Amino acid sequence: MQKKITFFALSHTGSCSKRFAVSFKQMIFFAMAASVLLVVSGYMFWDYWHLKRVSFQSLALKDTVASQREELLNQREQIQRFANDINSLKSRLIELSSLEKKVRVLSKLKQSEKPDGTFGMGGPAPEDLDTSIALSDKHNQLVREMHEQINVLDQTAKAQHDEFEDLLKYLENQQMVLASKPSIMPVSGKISSSFGYRKSPFNDLREFHKGLDISAPSGTPIVATADGIVTFSGSKGLWGNLIVIDHGHGLVTHYAHAKKLLKKQGETVKRNEVIALVGSTGRSTGPHVHYEVHLNGIPVNPKKYALN
Repeated sequence: MQKKITFFALSHTGSCSKRFAVSFKQMIFFAMAASVLLVVSGYMFWDYWHLKRVSFQSLALKDTVASQREELLNQREQIQRFANDINSLKSRLIELSSLEKKVRVLSKLKQSEKPDGTFGMGGPAPEDLDTSIALSDKHNQLVREMHEQINVLDQTAKAQHDEFEDLLKYLENQQMVLASKPSIMPVSGKISSSFGYRKSPFNDLREFHKGLDISAPSGTPIVATADGIVTFSGSKGLWGNLIVIDHGHGLVTHYAHAKKLLKKQGETVKRNEVIALVGSTGRSTGPHVHYEVHLNGIPVNPKKYALN
């Protein structure tokens, strides 16, 4: 006889309302069916959850890819702009090199003894970068060329800097030389006696006059004819009150017969700076300044230097 299991359904009062019997085999079948249903339901729930997660990940990955693609496009545009900047910088370096050569010509300065050419060791300027190429195809090639040209431009800029440093030093030295040249007259007046041989106003004998006599009213300001340092300021025999200025580069000027000296020995003076007043001290026939220019200790004609 087949074994059965009886189930009772009780009402709320505790009395038996229903009763049904299930065989042992049926119980096993129902248990197995319930287990299969539970497994299938669990698998379906897990599969749904997995698909949902993959879907979210796909959306996030899609957004990331889109963002990276946009960033890549921006980077490529920046690379192209950078390449254009490199081309512009190269053109400016060529212009600077041309300008330097013109300045050297105008200043009568010999051209640099360094190898000719602005770029590299005398080589021509590298060709302009092609910024119109498709970066998706030749991205690495353009970047490599940019790095190479940046190195060349860096070396060229340093060399150009050195060239301009040399040029600047030369021009500064020339400026100092020009400032040291006695290029103006010490007073505005009439030249009463020129440089060279003349008849002495004191004994009618022929003598060599080492400078210029410039007549001017007593008290007229006497100015330094160039930058320099006062090496003598005082009374000196026939010269009367005398100022001597050393301008460097072998140039020295003398200003004699002054009424009053306004600078002392050791003072630095600038061109056009008042150093004394016109007078007639020492051996003199009237108010004037006796002006001499010496080059390496030898008197020379002041008119060779004066521009006015």
